[in-house]
Amino acid sequence: MSNLQPFHLAIPVHNLELCRNFYTNTLSLEEGRSSNHWVDYNFFGHQLVIHLKEQPQVDAPTNSVDGKDVPVPHFGVVLAWDTFHKFAVLLKSKGITFIIEPYIRFEGKVGEQATMFFKDPSGNALEFKAFKDMSQLFAK
Repeated sequence: MSNLQPFHLAIPVHNLELCRNFYTNTLSLEEGRSSNHWVDYNFFGHQLVIHLKEQPQVDAPTNSVDGKDVPVPHFGVVLAWDTFHKFAVLLKSKGITFIIEPYIRFEGKVGEQATMFFKDPSGNALEFKAFKDMSQLFAK
């Protein structure tokens, strides 16, 4: 997995400055290029672009996973175990309202992972997760 290339993801936001503040200051992401209608971010080595679309997102449906209502669609990154826990502490210190608080999903089972969900100010759902054992990422 060390040869993975960065992905590119572009998402709509209803208020560019509000969301720019969220991704820059709350999530502490490095800003790249920008215009009056979009902003690039270094999203843990991947390229995330927020694009102004002035209509707010409609609440997304959910799917039950491990007894929790997971928003669909959502996006995020698989982080290193220690990075995940440090990031969760940072988010809590910045007052993030979690959809699903950081916890261990599938504990003691195949695919055991740390996970957390929250939304950006435009309603885009984000999930961050981590595996102690990365070989479990695609384990059945």
